[in-house]
Amino acid sequence: MSIILEKVSHIYSEGTPMAISAIEDVSLSIKDGECLGIIGRTGSGKSTLVQHFNGLLLASKGRVLVDGEDIKDKHTNRKRIRQKVGLVFQYPEYQLFEETVEADIAFAPKNMGFSKEAIVEKVKRAMELTGLDYESFRHRSPFQLSGGQMRRVAIAGILAMEPKVLVLDEPTAGLDPRGRADILAHINKMREDLGITVVFVSHSMDEIAQIVEKVLVMDQGRIVLSGPVRDIFEQAQKLEDFGLGVPQITSLMHRLREKGLKVSNRILTVEEAKDEILALKRGQKDA
Repeated sequence: MSIILEKVSHIYSEGTPMAISAIEDVSLSIKDGECLGIIGRTGSGKSTLVQHFNGLLLASKGRVLVDGEDIKDKHTNRKRIRQKVGLVFQYPEYQLFEETVEADIAFAPKNMGFSKEAIVEKVKRAMELTGLDYESFRHRSPFQLSGGQMRRVAIAGILAMEPKVLVLDEPTAGLDPRGRADILAHINKMREDLGITVVFVSHSMDEIAQIVEKVLVMDQGRIVLSGPVRDIFEQAQKLEDFGLGVPQITSLMHRLREKGLKVSNRILTVEEAKDEILALKRGQKDA
């Protein structure tokens, strides 16, 4: 399914002395199966933007089309849209409230009217996708789990609705390195197993490099750069001008180029950097 924004602006407290423009004149298109990253400084409008994807916020100006449906149209069923476009907020574990992991994950499909048998299957599948063993975790209190496990329970609660699009707003925020690695691994697994569209909002350039194919850069409520992830991170100076950086390994490769080494500045991972440097050494020996 596709999401299209046409010249969308959003003003908080519109028509009052407290009015604040959060995003302005934003146009974009998210294709079925795409993995899109959104980056930008705090206050650049990232979270406001993604809340328009399923109608949690409605545009002050412009149009948002989800599978061809205008979210603001009076005939559009926004509840159905929110089932198709699942949004995981920052620190989603703060929204856990049931006594058991199973009950929390089952909450949405239960309210959607599915049978008990169907709910159990949806819960099992969502837990499998997020690396939570059903029998081991189903009766446990979510509040007795680690931070990373709680985060995965919260994500499973969204996956239980079987969305076509999963929007993750800073999904690794506040987690330790192991917790972050687990979340990223399971996001990649979900993409492989389900083929769903993923929108990934993050302050971490290293995480963006590991996950996404295309990047939008936001600044002061506008999209200022857009393109394939390698093309975006090649523009280190422009990103710096917007208060951002590049992945650590990409930064290293930029510095090596400045020292005169003929290495690519389009490297995103340690493995790619290793291969590039080994290839350079082999080339020097051959020469």
